[in-house]
Amino acid sequence: MIPLSSLPGLNAVLNSASALLLLSGYFFIRNGRIAAHRRCMLAAFATSTLFLTSYLLYHYHVGSVAFTGQGWIRRVYFTILISHTILAVAIVPLVLITLSRALRSRFDQHKRIARWTLPLWFYVSVTGVIVYWMLYRM
Repeated sequence: MIPLSSLPGLNAVLNSASALLLLSGYFFIRNGRIAAHRRCMLAAFATSTLFLTSYLLYHYHVGSVAFTGQGWIRRVYFTILISHTILAVAIVPLVLITLSRALRSRFDQHKRIARWTLPLWFYVSVTGVIVYWMLYRM
């Protein structure tokens, strides 16, 4: 079993992996490599699901972790955290809708919503890593 203290680092790795998979999936679809796109996006979904499970487990046991930075970095941290948190809540239904449309071969509808889902999901993944670094590594 992984110790609780290792979960924030694991979460950062999962968020990083998700961001890389999303970026790869985007480039694959732009180059007409549909099967590779599908594999990347399903892997990004799985990675994000593992992240969310690990994140909830950690915070269930540990609670909230206070940011100890002072001065201008505190404003930067909370600006990133607030945008990350709001979009993290919004991205869950967007990802589920986008994925379900693709899996049901409703590609015209999938493409319309994916134009919004992809950049928001990527932003949430990247800012998750930034929040980790600011909270646990600064």
